[in-house]
Amino acid sequence: MRHRSAVVVSIAVISALSLSACGSRGEKKSADGGGSGSGTTVTIGVDAPLTGDLSAIGIGIKNSVDLAVKKANETNEVPGVKFAIKALDDTAKPAPGQQNATQLVADSSVLGVVGPLNSSVAQSMQQIFNDANLVEISPANTGVALSQGEKWATGEKKRPFKSYFRTATTDAVQGPFAAQFLYTDSKKSKVFIIDDQKTYGAGLAATFKGEFTKLGGTVAGEEHVNPDDRDFAAIVTKVKSSGAEAVYYGGEYPAAGPLSLQLKEAGLNIPLMGGDGMQSADYIKLNPKSAGDFATAVGGDVEKLPTATKFIADYKAAGYKDPFETYGGYSYDSAWAIIQAVKTVVNANGGKVPSNARAAVVDAVQKISFDGVTGKVSFDEFGDTTNKQLTVYTVKDSKWDVAKSGTFTG
Repeated sequence: MRHRSAVVVSIAVISALSLSACGSRGEKKSADGGGSGSGTTVTIGVDAPLTGDLSAIGIGIKNSVDLAVKKANETNEVPGVKFAIKALDDTAKPAPGQQNATQLVADSSVLGVVGPLNSSVAQSMQQIFNDANLVEISPANTGVALSQGEKWATGEKKRPFKSYFRTATTDAVQGPFAAQFLYTDSKKSKVFIIDDQKTYGAGLAATFKGEFTKLGGTVAGEEHVNPDDRDFAAIVTKVKSSGAEAVYYGGEYPAAGPLSLQLKEAGLNIPLMGGDGMQSADYIKLNPKSAGDFATAVGGDVEKLPTATKFIADYKAAGYKDPFETYGGYSYDSAWAIIQAVKTVVNANGGKVPSNARAAVVDAVQKISFDGVTGKVSFDEFGDTTNKQLTVYTVKDSKWDVAKSGTFTG
């Protein structure tokens, strides 16, 4: 986010000030250099939309990171280190996200970040984290430029920030994968494209359009909306007169649900398709006539992945009130990647957190490779996940059901 675009995870310990005031035996030590590692507390913070329209997804992210922390502590994953969690709310907006990033960087005990959800929020954070050598792993960002630079579409790919990683694949494959499904599998050759003008939505719509027209499809019309819009009467009229066989929406479920509902209520019996920012249970709640609509999601269906069986069972056993949602598995894997990186640098330094902990964790994450909830977790030269699996879902019997799984073949 995609949507799916934002989570910040911080790794923190007791500040140097408190350490100097009470450095008695057995006290918690600072994570950023010094101490024996014994009794050190590492806090993983989460920056996500914990309130507002996208809070369902944000809370799922937070809970999944919390679960990773609990499991690390239960298994004593990093001897001498206890993990904790600190959740920050960015309300899915860049300004609060930037403030959270600044807050985390200012704390010298913070060694890592998971997030954010939204690509537009990530843009406001990346430079801040990179300047501080603070690793950032998003479970949801799909905006391609975040990792491959603004000129990626021309073939000129250049990684802008060494500290930025993600466990979600990008819109460079998500949009085209959706186009192939709609044109080839669903036999829709004429599509009306709408986006919410945000980094995620506009970028996703653009990559969809490029592949759809390349395949021979026709764009019946294009419109832009505000992500806060809920009255789409004017656009519904345009779609109806265009002769479109489907609508592709680049954006997130709070607007996508009402848009699809208003199209159906106007007598348009055509599917609306979107990306991972749409594939939420709340989309169906907002749109009781969503049957037959489609949404892509990065990765495989966590509910059906053999690698996710334990995660799902553990999440249920933990008693979280809210579901882990679309990015739960990717959030757990993002947090676990940071935990494993901390483990690597501590082990390499004789069981102690090194003085250059932040930079060391960035380097360790780049080399990470393990079997996670969502499959193999590792990163390429751009910091992008090496897992390019995608899934198309359709609404059936008031829930999202898998319509197709695979990888994009360009």
